[in-house]
Amino acid sequence: MIDFYKNYLENYYKLLTNFDRNKFSKLENILSKFIKNKKTIFIFGNGGSTSIASHVATDLTKMCKAKALNLSDHNLTTCFANDFGFENWVKESLKHYANERDLVILISSSGESKNMINAANYCRINKIKLITFTGFNKNNNLRKLGKINFWCNSKSYNKVEMTHHVWLLMIVDYIIKLK
Repeated sequence: MIDFYKNYLENYYKLLTNFDRNKFSKLENILSKFIKNKKTIFIFGNGGSTSIASHVATDLTKMCKAKALNLSDHNLTTCFANDFGFENWVKESLKHYANERDLVILISSSGESKNMINAANYCRINKIKLITFTGFNKNNNLRKLGKINFWCNSKSYNKVEMTHHVWLLMIVDYIIKLK
């Protein structure tokens, strides 16, 4: 049992520290500009990634004084999913709330979630700045659509989600430190 935990944590350490510092620097600069200019940052995910999106949006709002939103309210989600299909609820949310001055961050462990891909395509068509966080296969479809993509080299949902969570909160903490 001890070997399992040791190997598990060593694997997490490798995942967490395997990132492109230039991409993180670019995202920090983008977020800082959006916060300074009081532009809106939208963050979406599915399943566990929805919780990550909500947590990050809350911390950006409270700690960084950002206009950050996670539109995963169950009424809105089920309304749009019922009327437009689950694969379109994020896109429909963006249609109602976002514009070309905003930033959208999409989190998908597999990078193959139809609702995230449809939202990403909507962002591209409408010139909305898009950042993606994905895992699993390096050539996943969502990764190809973001201006900047943060990819976690794992096929484990928990490891991908927790790596995304730490990376996003690390950026939030860095922005807080800059203030």
